[in-house]
Amino acid sequence: MTSILTPRIHAACLMLIGLLLTAPSAFSADYNSGVTAKVLTKTSVTGNGQKISYPQTDRAEVTAMTVELAPGAETGWHKHPVPVYAYVVSGNLTVELEERKQLAFKAGDAIIEVVNTLHNGRNSGSEPVRLAVFYLGAEGVPNVIKPEPVAKYGK
Repeated sequence: MTSILTPRIHAACLMLIGLLLTAPSAFSADYNSGVTAKVLTKTSVTGNGQKISYPQTDRAEVTAMTVELAPGAETGWHKHPVPVYAYVVSGNLTVELEERKQLAFKAGDAIIEVVNTLHNGRNSGSEPVRLAVFYLGAEGVPNVIKPEPVAKYGK
């Protein structure tokens, strides 16, 4: 994937994510007293092992949103052309990748989403799945791409 985010925007996004996901740890020494921090995950690869690559653009755009899946609900098959990070606020999420690999996430987990890989998220629990999601994209570039419907012949 062609990189489209400048290092400055990338750093700002990661700082925002870090601030939102703080909990006690040794990293607390980097802040004033009364502030605690905990690394949830630290990796250089996505959920399917692809090396993380950031977009390079002069039109960087960050989208932060919440997503909720009711028990048994699915996102539908889709892919992201940009890096996406999420935090599971509540519930149990199962993500199936196009190569049939499954990833499981629970409340408190950080998700490093796959890029340019079809996947489907499913609420595999009995309570709603609530996610805080961060897209590191560019103006005019969609965050989510649904596959074209497959034509059915010979009904």
